[in-house]
Amino acid sequence: MRIEEHLCGFIPITTTRYAVNKLRISVKTPWYPWYTQGHVGGYVVGYENLTFVTVRGAGHLVPRYQFAHGLALFSSFLEGKLPPSS
Repeated sequence: MRIEEHLCGFIPITTTRYAVNKLRISVKTPWYPWYTQGHVGGYVVGYENLTFVTVRGAGHLVPRYQFAHGLALFSSFLEGKLPPSS
């Protein structure tokens, strides 16, 4: 799983998406917003052997700035599931 933060200036989402597209791997789950506590936590897309997840409003320190989103995302990862779509 690759976690990308919306406000991170180190590696912009666009750069990561460009690199993933260059891999030419098939999309298994199209982009969708994922939610936690009724709020959009970010966006996710599933590929063959890769899940790309963004965390909305987190910067590069997800647990510090978006704790609830980070916990929901980490819990989904431990359960082997994609983040919740509702």
